[in-house]
Amino acid sequence: MSAPTGISNLATGLSTASVSDALDSLGLPGSLHGIGALREGQRVVGPVFTVTYEPVDEAGGTVGDFLDDVPAGAVILIDNAGRSDCTVWGGIMSQTAHQRGIAGTVIHGACRDVAVATAAGYPIWSVSRFMRTGKDRVRVAAVQTAVTIDGVLIHPGDILVADDDGAVVVPAAHWDEVADLARRIDRVEEAIVAAVRGGATLAGARAEHGYHSLQTRKAPS
Repeated sequence: MSAPTGISNLATGLSTASVSDALDSLGLPGSLHGIGALREGQRVVGPVFTVTYEPVDEAGGTVGDFLDDVPAGAVILIDNAGRSDCTVWGGIMSQTAHQRGIAGTVIHGACRDVAVATAAGYPIWSVSRFMRTGKDRVRVAAVQTAVTIDGVLIHPGDILVADDDGAVVVPAAHWDEVADLARRIDRVEEAIVAAVRGGATLAGARAEHGYHSLQTRKAPS
C-alpha cells in the first residue's frame, strides 16, 4: 500500500475543511457525512485499508481477524452500512491497533469500549457508540475492496484525512493536486485574517483575496 508523494509532510498540516474545499473546487466527492471524532484533538492522515461488514444469515460468519493484515500507518475504514445497533470495533481492537502503529479507525457504524481507546490514545471516528456486540449479528464480507459511503467511492490506498470536523477521503491519483490546492486555500484564508487584523473590513479582505471563488468548481485534471 504505497502513499502518494508528500503525504508524510501533512501529519500536522491540512485540515479536513481545507481538503473538502479543495475537493469541491475540483468537482470531486470525498466528505463522509455523519462520521465524527470519538473525542477532540484527534487527527490522522494515511492510506485507507477497507473492511466491509454485512448482516449474518443461516450460514453464519465472524467479525473477522483482518487486523493482522493491516500495515502500520494505514487508516482502517470500516463500512457497516451506518448501523448503530451493534458495534464492529472495541477495546481489543483499539489496543492491538495502537500497539501495531496503525494510524486510526473510521467507522461507518458504531464502536464501543470508548474508555479503552481513550486511555490507549488510539484515534477513532464513527457514526455512534453503542455497547452491543456485533458477534452473531454482522460478519466480515470483504477486505481491501472498494466501498461506497455517503455516495463517495473509496478504494484501498486512497488517502483519508480526519480531525475534529470529521473525515474526508481523497482519491490517491488526485492527492498531490488536492493537497496543493488545500494549501493555497489555507494561505488565502490566513491572508484574509491578517488583513482584517490590520484594519480591513471582512468584505474588503475577502474580495481582495478572491475568497468567494475559492471553492468554485474547476474541471479535474
